[in-house]
Amino acid sequence: MSGIEWNEKTFSRFAYLNDPRIEGSKVAYTLTKVNMKDNKYESTIVVEDLETGSRRFIENASMPRLSPDGRKLAFTRFNEEKKETEVWVADVQTLSAKKVLSTKNVRSLQWNADSRRLLVVGFKRRDDEDLVFDSEVPFWFDGMGFLDGEKTTFWVLDTESEEVLEEIEKPRFSSGIWHGDAILMNVPHSENGKPTLFKFHDIYLWRDGSEERLFERVSFEAIDSDGERILLRGKREKRFMSEHDWLYLWDGELRAVYEGPLDVWGAKLTDGKVYFLTPDAGRVNLWLWDGKAERVVVGNHWIYGLDASGGKALLLIMTATRIGELYLYDGELKQITDYNGPIFARLKTFEPRHFRFRSKDLEIDGWYLKPELKENEKAPVIVFVHGGPKGMYGHRFVYEMQLMASKGYYVVFVNPRGSDGYTEDFALRVLERTGLEDFEDIMNGIDEFFKLEPQADRERVGITGISYGGYMTNWALTQSDLFKAGISENGISYWLTSYAFSDIGLWYDVEVIGPNPLENENYRRLSPLFYAENVKAPILLIHSLEDYRCPLDQSLMFYNVLKDMGKEAYIAVFRRGPHGHSVRGSPKHRAKRYKLFIEFFERKLRRYEEGFEVEKILKES
Repeated sequence: MSGIEWNEKTFSRFAYLNDPRIEGSKVAYTLTKVNMKDNKYESTIVVEDLETGSRRFIENASMPRLSPDGRKLAFTRFNEEKKETEVWVADVQTLSAKKVLSTKNVRSLQWNADSRRLLVVGFKRRDDEDLVFDSEVPFWFDGMGFLDGEKTTFWVLDTESEEVLEEIEKPRFSSGIWHGDAILMNVPHSENGKPTLFKFHDIYLWRDGSEERLFERVSFEAIDSDGERILLRGKREKRFMSEHDWLYLWDGELRAVYEGPLDVWGAKLTDGKVYFLTPDAGRVNLWLWDGKAERVVVGNHWIYGLDASGGKALLLIMTATRIGELYLYDGELKQITDYNGPIFARLKTFEPRHFRFRSKDLEIDGWYLKPELKENEKAPVIVFVHGGPKGMYGHRFVYEMQLMASKGYYVVFVNPRGSDGYTEDFALRVLERTGLEDFEDIMNGIDEFFKLEPQADRERVGITGISYGGYMTNWALTQSDLFKAGISENGISYWLTSYAFSDIGLWYDVEVIGPNPLENENYRRLSPLFYAENVKAPILLIHSLEDYRCPLDQSLMFYNVLKDMGKEAYIAVFRRGPHGHSVRGSPKHRAKRYKLFIEFFERKLRRYEEGFEVEKILKES
């Protein structure tokens, strides 16, 4: 049997599944494939009948939404020529479809219980071709660009007459769902003219042209409704954005569905029951509440998609060695798709090995991938640091990890304090201390790893990460001589400019680093930029020009200062792509990034070469 090798383009062989939906025996989801030749992603909606096993396909489509009666499918399609998003409705049996709306921006679609009306949530901006103007913050937002006076719009669309029956406008970052024939709208709460984004909301009920405020300044949002009860995710009131989200039902009285100890990522209310996902020590599991909450799908896996109807839950599940596939849970778990099975049957993968270790006052989870080695052969090590800090590593597929293990590297990753998947106290321990005890956790994890693997070469250790992981890479190279190379992606180097420049800096940085940024010593004390003189290892900084979460200034400042000090530093700036450009960039963009990633560690940890000839490296790809 022929094998398939890991390289910078292997990701293009996989099929990527997203946005699962279920009604009765019908399921729908988006299937995305990579077109390297044309440098684009091609998305197809797949509609399956679980009873007959039949499949139907709608090309160039996304956001599938099955109507409650199971007879219709709404979806979106982008019109490249007009630069507009079109809303279409198809007959599920024949897939004969008609366009029912064309507008510039659509964020969500939801059918009413009558299977006729659609709630379309989008937004409007000034769209002046010469300038961008605003009087609110933030000025821009990652993945959304310049907000330019943005307002959220709610359209009630009758799909039979193809007419908009109602149009409602609310402040930016609002969202909404049906509640019977009324509309629930989550609106950011404002205090002293400033929105308290990601922390407090006002929830309104819109019915027949009038609205009622159901909740004011609460830390939860309405995420689902059965027409009688509202499912709310969040907390009664948060002190910090970094606190966990929990679940509540409201029918005139607020009742707890789940109040920890874990975080809640996604939830669905159906038939009086609540299905929900929790991150749990490197895993993401499914819970079911039916008067009592209990885990029902548990394992070394990562559930990243959920829908439920009629006593069935539709799930997208990945593992550390497999891209996600579609599963059905109806009391037992059944796999529905196997798009990637034939590829992985020919591709060597590496199972993570779990270990736990003591770091100061906490028990910490760690994992590592062991490459194929000859007896007594030493291998270099790459330490990965997740984003966040409230991110999580564990049993999920990370392309770069499998890629580098296949190249003969040990890959080490841990969940330091501040990570998700544990208690709320664990997550909050980094606030105003980012880079201190969490960095010690990472270093203690590396020490424990070396005790377990004598073939790991302590003299050839690299470190890498994206976002918070990029910050921690910058920080690690200024705080320790252990690392002989680093790749920092979209990382922070100076917290003060992050506070003032990032889309979420005004809210997030003042929580993670501390209040009063212009006076707080933390903004200098915890910034790698001011320890640049300590850097001894070569560093490659990778950033995206359109990253508004951790803007380009962060890498560019660090690069300029390092070069001014005579350090070995390189910077690669991708012209397009948001903060998550590592997975959302164009296919060729991603392939170039993976090539840089491979070759930098090959040259610095294996060949000990000076310089980094990027033209030659990319020409070879």
